[in-house]
Amino acid sequence: MGVLISRRGDVEYVIVGSYQHVLIPPLDGFRSSSTRFKGLRLIHTHLNHEKLTDDDLTDLALLRLDLVCAIEAEGDGIPGMAHTAHLIPENPEGKFWQFLPPTRPADIHLNFAAFIASLESEFSRTQKSRKVDATDRAFLVRVETNPAGIGEKALDELKELAKSCGVEVFDAVMQYRGQKDPKYVMGKGKLSEVVIRALQMGANLLIFDHELTPAQVRSIADFTELKVIDRTQVILDIFAQRAHSREGKIQVELAQLKYLLPRLITKHTAMSRLTGGIGARGPGETKLEINRRRIRDRIHTLEKQMIDIEKARGQRRVKRERTGLPIISIVGYTNAGKSTLLNALTQSEVFTEDRLFATLDPKSSRLRFPKDTEAIITDTVGFIRDLPKDLFAAFRATLDELHEAHLLIHVIDISNPDFDDHITAVDKILEELDIGNKPTVLVFNKGDRFPDKPLLETLCTRYHAVAISALDAKTLLPLVEKMETLIRS
Repeated sequence: MGVLISRRGDVEYVIVGSYQHVLIPPLDGFRSSSTRFKGLRLIHTHLNHEKLTDDDLTDLALLRLDLVCAIEAEGDGIPGMAHTAHLIPENPEGKFWQFLPPTRPADIHLNFAAFIASLESEFSRTQKSRKVDATDRAFLVRVETNPAGIGEKALDELKELAKSCGVEVFDAVMQYRGQKDPKYVMGKGKLSEVVIRALQMGANLLIFDHELTPAQVRSIADFTELKVIDRTQVILDIFAQRAHSREGKIQVELAQLKYLLPRLITKHTAMSRLTGGIGARGPGETKLEINRRRIRDRIHTLEKQMIDIEKARGQRRVKRERTGLPIISIVGYTNAGKSTLLNALTQSEVFTEDRLFATLDPKSSRLRFPKDTEAIITDTVGFIRDLPKDLFAAFRATLDELHEAHLLIHVIDISNPDFDDHITAVDKILEELDIGNKPTVLVFNKGDRFPDKPLLETLCTRYHAVAISALDAKTLLPLVEKMETLIRS
């Protein structure tokens, strides 16, 4: 049997269990925080002279108990030794808990109130030493089922995505498994370690590099008592921050609502934690509590507005065709330097920044070539691997404009070691849009950051690409000449 005792010394629960274990009741009425203890300590009996078990330590961590104590029950009913453990702050040894020396209950002289106050202060000091101002402090998670997969690269990209929406990334973990766990994605034991590590570091958010089902979000959030979001929500959040035009805002809201709709089947603790910050920006804050019917009505309204926008875009397209000017579209992986190239070619002032998805709203400018040839050149939203299907559907109207292009300029960040994967990801999206056969010029941008110039020349030959630095106008001449030759022909 066991008792749960508050810090005031009140016995909150008396638990009678079986020979093997006691079952702790739901503790929803007690404080719940990713960075504080529960305010309860568990004292229970163990038969057969058992010390603290793995289940005891798991309960200590997952329930964020102040302390757990197991008292041996002797055959005559007299208490034996008391085995006690508590969590400890982040440390170089990577330990999660501290065991106190076994002691007979009558010999325990621990001033618990002072002890727990000191322990929480130590946790607080460790967490404050990070000097983090961000509201969201994340722990990244990925499960890799393919030993030769892109695990580390995927986590690095997820880290950049998280930073792009103002999240401080504390740590990341990757687990190799034959297949993902249908309920928790990763193994339950590994997830327990993640929770303890998050508590030690002061993290309050788990970001999974997978698209989670509503049931998985609910299971993981209930198990960890942390806010849980997936990669799709991170990308949607970035788009919600960066969309400025009416069209862009409609597209983002449409994608968010379509993502949210199946996740509003029931109200549960996982959704109630999405009270602000990442994963709940834009329409998320106002749409979480409304029913599915109203969301469907809103989606229907937005889709009608998109039809009107598509008509207006079609009229502009007809006007462009009447001018007889060829159309050039700049495509590429996010943060490859597309907007910077557009500015360099047309002396425009499109917003640029060294971060993922800095540009969301397409921009068009007139480009005059040296031989008096003119063209319309258009910047597009950046691509990314495994683009969320709802987002892809919402932006399809914008991407369909690529069908009208006479020439594609595929910009690649050659300084990125994963540039080959980026080329593949962009080509895959172009094929999905059925425009993979258009005349295309590959442009290796950021050539000034590539240290091995002979290797760069070899890569240009292999890929039939042009190497440039969009920040250096002198390097653009070969590209401009190639573009003009293709346009004139």
